[in-house]
Amino acid sequence: MTARERTDFIRDIIDEDLRTGRHQRVATRFPPEPNGYLHIGHAKSICLNFGIAQDYGGTCNLRYDDTNPTKEDVEYVESIEADVRWLGFAPTAVLFSADYFPRMYELAEKLVTDGKAYVCDLDDEQIRVYRGSLTEPGKPSPWRDRSVAENLDLLRRMKAGEFPDGARTLRAKIDLESPNMKMRDPLLYRIRHAHHHRTGDGWCIYPMYDYAHPLEDAIEDITHSICTLEFENNRELYDWVIEHTGVSAGKVAPHQYEFARLSLDYTMMSKRKLLLIVQEGHVSGWDDPRMPTIAGMRRRGYSPEAIRAFADLIGVAKANSTVDVGKLEFCVRDDLNASAPRVMAVLRPLEVEVTTYDATGEVIDAPYFPADVGKPGSRPVPMARTIYIEQDDFQAEPEAGYTRLAPGRTVRLRYGACITCDEVVRDADGAIVKLRCSHHAESVGGKPPADGRKVWGVIHWVAADSSVPVEVRLYDRLFKVARPDDGDFRDNLNPGSLEVITGARVEASLATAAPGSRWQFERLGYFAVDTVDSKPGALVWNRIVTLRDGWAKKDEVAAPAVEKKASARAATRPKSKSPAEYRAEARVRDPELAAAHDRALAKGLTAEQADLVSGDRDTMTWFDAASAVATPGSAARWLINEVPRVAEGRELNALPFDGAALGALVQLIDAGTITGTAGKDILAELAKSGGDPVALAKSRAPAADAGALAAIIDDVIAKNADKAAQYRAGKTGLLGFFVGQVVKAAAGTADPASAKALIEQRLAAG
Repeated sequence: MTARERTDFIRDIIDEDLRTGRHQRVATRFPPEPNGYLHIGHAKSICLNFGIAQDYGGTCNLRYDDTNPTKEDVEYVESIEADVRWLGFAPTAVLFSADYFPRMYELAEKLVTDGKAYVCDLDDEQIRVYRGSLTEPGKPSPWRDRSVAENLDLLRRMKAGEFPDGARTLRAKIDLESPNMKMRDPLLYRIRHAHHHRTGDGWCIYPMYDYAHPLEDAIEDITHSICTLEFENNRELYDWVIEHTGVSAGKVAPHQYEFARLSLDYTMMSKRKLLLIVQEGHVSGWDDPRMPTIAGMRRRGYSPEAIRAFADLIGVAKANSTVDVGKLEFCVRDDLNASAPRVMAVLRPLEVEVTTYDATGEVIDAPYFPADVGKPGSRPVPMARTIYIEQDDFQAEPEAGYTRLAPGRTVRLRYGACITCDEVVRDADGAIVKLRCSHHAESVGGKPPADGRKVWGVIHWVAADSSVPVEVRLYDRLFKVARPDDGDFRDNLNPGSLEVITGARVEASLATAAPGSRWQFERLGYFAVDTVDSKPGALVWNRIVTLRDGWAKKDEVAAPAVEKKASARAATRPKSKSPAEYRAEARVRDPELAAAHDRALAKGLTAEQADLVSGDRDTMTWFDAASAVATPGSAARWLINEVPRVAEGRELNALPFDGAALGALVQLIDAGTITGTAGKDILAELAKSGGDPVALAKSRAPAADAGALAAIIDDVIAKNADKAAQYRAGKTGLLGFFVGQVVKAAAGTADPASAKALIEQRLAAG
């Protein structure tokens, strides 16, 4: 679902406001305080406020809440705007609370003149006591009934700098018995002799947030003031300030709406505590790649698209809850899977001499993307007599289930030939320092060794003479527990959140990789070139995220065990294995399954896909037959994801169709002969009664051509003229409605992506 197609309770409110005519336009704002770097929680608010403005063709201002000069810094101002723009949003205007100081003061004098505000001499502690509690009403300040003239005189003298910090405040005169503590004569101004980053020493009194914020919204003609739930009690004061200052006289006043702030497990978002983490040296700075700041995530290698996708995924709620950080990591992986080129790197090198290799200058043309991603591009990978592999891709005494290189075993080098380990070289202390292997020249291109020997797996490698030495930083979660605020957060810091590897090597094509560029190191994870510490000829690589969530199992282990009654019989049973472990063991026992696994990898499948299609003979047979007809990646996806759905628990050999029929169906879909939706319908028919997928496809209505699709679109637009008008007026979120109506009207013959593009053209044409 795209941002334009999504909906939530705030957008529902906006829809109703536009429908009823309460507003004819939409104006939002993002109002950060420049006292720290923005974090992932702010990113959610940025995506909401700027996203709404984009969806409705409205405006969104970036407005700094710079009313507290003792905590603000130009560094934060600059970083905040950079973060907003990096996320993909362009502010309609960049504004500052300080821009409105003269107007705010003018309105403060109006409140005093109207008897709605007074100068109070109580200090902070006395004000707290006088305000009462949730069960006791407040009592009036001794200075609550000063005359208008005296209050005006004192306020002007406060502004002139006659009094020291804390000597006096300006307070609103509202209701000391209000059940809402915010309404018990709240502070409007306090004395603060401090240099302001924007106004210098021009002011020594500064407005409080609850006074400044509604005035800024009103002056900027904001329609929907969106904030987080902790400001729900402030809404009554927000409305009071706008009403009694008269700042919105003659206009529709802004209204405040609250949504749930983002709480993310394994993450801490208190700016005060994040500042302590920086100041105490637990991280290298605000942009440390372990920090939840936008700057840290950008440096680590997260893309703005991934963060926006995360904001869309979690949505906008009315109640606070904690989000699984795995959802953020899922969005990062999903984005990188489609965008990060695949390359090879070895983090902990083990030297391998290929003794039978004597060619010089041999270069392998290796693709950047697997077939299922479908992106073009390749790079040259030089082969050499001496190569490096990962240390953990070799075991001198292989443990049960180990499927990589060992003495006498054969593995395939990614994109290259198979090699067999003939000799293990050790140093004087017995440590393994080198392997000597022979290669099988006839196995290049995914072919099996001529002697029929078993190939145990596929491993990555780099050539010793052309690979580039680099530093790799393996980043992990900053905290080791899901709730780092429980107790002292320092005790919950993860000691394994950073591992620095200085002896890693990457393939030659990465020698000039650009700072910030993102890549997948095959079998290792996603990595980015560090933008701060990398230098030409001395690249530093940050791990963005692992290929899979390694914390799921940790969390399972860390979870408190549910006490169960002991069973003597259960104690004698062997521990159950995971499905993946059973598949791995099956390949150890069955050379044909092991060979099928190698074939799947050679065809460009991911490691997970190759594992799933080679775990048993039936699945292997189906995949081989399907991939002989259709693109292997597509065949694997349909076999893994769609066939089990229609099988409804039946084994593959019990279905009334086979892998060849599946391949024929997938080929029709890949060729665009039928849509994916139609393909799923045909698959269900095959699972029910079998048949020929080609014949079944021909019996269905043919895919709509451009002319027929345009006619359907024009008819849908004509029948929904009111919504078409709203779309053209800026409510572009209706695009999803039109796509759905057209696909429905086309009875499955319209491809949604093609329909979407054509709908946009027809609506734009008017």
